[in-house]
Amino acid sequence: MQLHFVSHVIEWRGPAPYFFVPLPDDEADDVREVAAMATYGWGVIPVEAHVEAVTFTTSLFPKDGGYLLPLKDAVRRPLGLGAGDRVAVGMTVRLDG
Repeated sequence: MQLHFVSHVIEWRGPAPYFFVPLPDDEADDVREVAAMATYGWGVIPVEAHVEAVTFTTSLFPKDGGYLLPLKDAVRRPLGLGAGDRVAVGMTVRLDG
């Protein structure tokens, strides 16, 4: 399953700051349809994503009925992305785990 969307970077403060891109509702609904086939546990969904020219693998986190795409520092910092920045994301949900 391939998805393309635009969203804003959010910061989640905990023991350390983490940055995520929330999936828009329509894309979260699409992911939910294949979640049982894709998850490897705890509701996380493996994906390959790209932001600008950077491609990376990670797992979506379920949150409040939607999903958050983690933005690793190795992706975020070279692109100069921070909280509030608008990003275009291409993403493939990996059904092979």
